[in-house]
Amino acid sequence: AQEGGYVLGTVAALMSKSGVIGETGPVDAGDAKLYIEGFQKGVLAAKPDAQVSVTYTGSFSDVSLMATAAETHIAAGADMLTGSSQSVVGAIGVAKDKGAFWFGTQWDQTSLAPTAVIASQVYDWTGIIKDMIASVKAGVMGGKGYTLTFKNGGLVIAYNPAITIPAEVKAAADAAIAAINDGTVVP
Repeated sequence: AQEGGYVLGTVAALMSKSGVIGETGPVDAGDAKLYIEGFQKGVLAAKPDAQVSVTYTGSFSDVSLMATAAETHIAAGADMLTGSSQSVVGAIGVAKDKGAFWFGTQWDQTSLAPTAVIASQVYDWTGIIKDMIASVKAGVMGGKGYTLTFKNGGLVIAYNPAITIPAEVKAAADAAIAAINDGTVVP
C-alpha cells in the first residue's frame, strides 16, 4: 500500500495548486496506515513545503464520516484528497461536488467520479494467484507469504484518461516507481 501511496502522493503534490493535501483513513493501523503514510511521504518528497492533513474516522464503513472529513479538508484549502476503506465513496462524492481531486487505492476508482479521480493504485492479484495455483499443482500447500509490489507487478498506477496529467508529473511518478524498485526510496 505504501509504495503506490508514495507515487500517488508525488503526483498529488506536483498537481496541487494550493499545496494543501487531505488524507482520510479508517484507522491508524494496517494497510490503511501504510497507504496514508506512504502518500504523505510522497507528497513531502515532491513538495517539502506542502501541508498534509491526516484524519482517521475510526470506521471502515461510515460513509458520512468520510464525507465530513473530505469537507473539512477542502474547507482548510485542500485541492487534492485521498483515503482508504470502503467508505471512501463519501469523500469521492464530496471531491466531485466541490471541485477537488481524488486519488484512489486498491481498485481504479475513476468510474465513481470521472472528473475528480486523477489516478488510482490498483492491486493486481494475477501473478500471486498464478503462483498459488502452480504451488498447489506442485504439491506445496501454504507456507508462503505474498506482498504486492511494483517490482512483482502486483501494483499498477491507473491514470484517468479524462484528466490531463502533465508529462513532467508522469515522469516524476515513473522516477518514484524506479526509485522504489531499486531501493533508493523506501516508502
